[in-house]
Amino acid sequence: MPANTEVLNALKKAGKPLKSAEIAAASGLDKKDVDKAIKELKKEGLIISPKNCFYSVP
Repeated sequence: MPANTEVLNALKKAGKPLKSAEIAAASGLDKKDVDKAIKELKKEGLIISPKNCFYSVP
């Protein structure tokens, strides 16, 4: 499964804003891959950052 999908699934399952390290732990992905996916997903508007360094689905 692509990293973007894994990150989205981890955020949806958590139901609360997570830091990138928490997303990496929840998804089993490397933190570098999570950071790259976050950047792409933010650009596409699929995730938001409600506070600094935390990410969630809108």
